Amino acid sequence: MADIDSLKQALAFSPGNVPLLLMLGEAYLEQFSFGEARESYESALSVDPANPQARVQLARILDLEGRGSEAILRVEQVCADHPGYAPAWILMAAFSLNEGRASEAREHYERAVAIDPAAKNEELLRRIRQGGGTRRAEGGREPTPQRGSDHRAAAYQDAGFEEEDFEEDFDDSDLEIEFEQRPGIDFDRVGGMESVKEDIRMKILYPMENRELFEAYGKKAGGGVLLYGPPGCGKTLISRATAGEINAKFLSVGLHQILDMWIGKSEEKLHEIFEFARRNAPAVLFFDEVDALAADRKDLRTSAGRTLINQFLAELDSEASGNDGVLVLGATNAPWHLDSAFLRPGRFDRLVFVPPPDESAREEIIRLMAEGKPIAGLDPAALARKVKDFSGADLKAVFDHAVENALAEAMRSGRIVPLTQRDLLKSAKTVKPSTRKWFESARNYALYANQSGFYDDVLHYLGIQK
Repeated sequence: MADIDSLKQALAFSPGNVPLLLMLGEAYLEQFSFGEARESYESALSVDPANPQARVQLARILDLEGRGSEAILRVEQVCADHPGYAPAWILMAAFSLNEGRASEAREHYERAVAIDPAAKNEELLRRIRQGGGTRRAEGGREPTPQRGSDHRAAAYQDAGFEEEDFEEDFDDSDLEIEFEQRPGIDFDRVGGMESVKEDIRMKILYPMENRELFEAYGKKAGGGVLLYGPPGCGKTLISRATAGEINAKFLSVGLHQILDMWIGKSEEKLHEIFEFARRNAPAVLFFDEVDALAADRKDLRTSAGRTLINQFLAELDSEASGNDGVLVLGATNAPWHLDSAFLRPGRFDRLVFVPPPDESAREEIIRLMAEGKPIAGLDPAALARKVKDFSGADLKAVFDHAVENALAEAMRSGRIVPLTQRDLLKSAKTVKPSTRKWFESARNYALYANQSGFYDDVLHYLGIQK
């Protein structure tokens, strides 16, 4: 999947670039971020109103949102305007099949393959031959999934995902997740963050390394730890390094790997992920952007979201679920959006604040980013002093901007143009530290919504005595 941040940075320089907008829409769609995907495709259509790819993808989004009738009308119009565009006929075949019209679906499918043989979709063809499908409920309501092991595969195929997107990746589970037997990184390979490392050692590593000692006192190793702080400051990196420190398996789970359009399947996926971690303990189960899965239930309008949260809470209750040896790490930029039930003892009851890198850490990050690049006269220490409050992601943006300028000059001159300290300082002036906006919000919560002391580390970092 294309990197969303990289695509957005590229679009900042070329906002009307239709191929980039289409790639960004696809990246959002793979994460089930329908609103953001729609914005990307609509932006592409504002530049190229007839673009068939953007129009087909918007129809897919409408279908996934339960607006099947509108989706069909849109893709029919694409077929009429672009009769030689095979993906539109493939989507029409899927829609027809879902409405129970197998013969019509077969006609659309054969037309698509005749236009472009690469449009072949064996799973869709198999379902057409069987004459089956998943009929969408009237009025845009949630469809009732057909029984059988392939109903989820059919849903994803209709949504435009390939078969390998949900093939078995490990053992007997059909979940598409990133699984690392050995993370390949430990604390020695993480620059700076010494206070965070020590906090993790005290709250996580020592209990995991001395399980017998803890069991003698009736305590079990594992449980839940919440990493919170500004974006781009290394929460994912430190999580992976934590698994490396205790030689545990690392299981990274994204929102798109859990959410499913079928009623009850999201909860089933979540349970299967926890069961897999339990079977493979010691394991680190990492949920990035955990606030998306653990949002405050008062803010949710649908019962489906509340049901998923309740399932998550049940899995975290180690006494009932047997999470001994499973360390559950959650990372979030917005801890104030979490349901308070996740913070009670036995769940995410250990909190680790991950602040922006300090000066020494920024210097080390700069050295790492400079490796392999043509650079002349770099002074990492001096540059680190000039980029106060910059996150690791912000520093990457500084280098990216400077490299792009150097590349432009190199193409004009026909020779390699080295980066200089001056180039990087100039680039740093164009990058606004993303951490400042986060601290503006965090400061208010720390001052006025901190009865439990949740944000004391934020106050300490800001030098505020309450």
